[in-house]
Amino acid sequence: MILKPLIALLAFSEGGPQSFLLDINPGVVIWTTIVFLLLLWVLKKTAWKPILNALDERETFIKESLEKAENARKEAEELLRENKERLAKAEEEAQKVIEQGREYAEKVKEQILAESKDEARKMIDEAKVLIERRQDEAFAQLRSEIAVIAVGAAEKIIKETLDEEKQKKLIDTYIDELKKN
Repeated sequence: MILKPLIALLAFSEGGPQSFLLDINPGVVIWTTIVFLLLLWVLKKTAWKPILNALDERETFIKESLEKAENARKEAEELLRENKERLAKAEEEAQKVIEQGREYAEKVKEQILAESKDEARKMIDEAKVLIERRQDEAFAQLRSEIAVIAVGAAEKIIKETLDEEKQKKLIDTYIDELKKN
């Protein structure tokens, strides 16, 4: 509060406010220069080195940070490239596994078909053998029955002397009896 009236008094003492601001006073210039140089010297001795050191440290920190960021970016790009390669290899291996699975399934299918065809052939061959055996048994039984029939027919023929007509009638009757049995 005391400064305001003092400044106003100085400003109006020499002819108004404009003359105070535009006047060049050699004493003020010299003292201003001395104070400025003294301030520079004090700043140089006390604050200049810490300020420059802080700026240098800041610059070093920024450079290191940029280098670290660049290295991290390069590492990230390298990891991304490696991951893409691994993914491509994994997809390729998955396709191989799928193809091997298909091939294996196809082989198993073919093997099962071949085994079932072989078993069907065996069953057919066994059935044929069984049919032939049964047929042979049937023919053997038929032969024995025919022999019995022939012997029975011969006995009847021998017991009676027949003419040709009686023989045909006797044979037809005997055959009809066989069909009934």
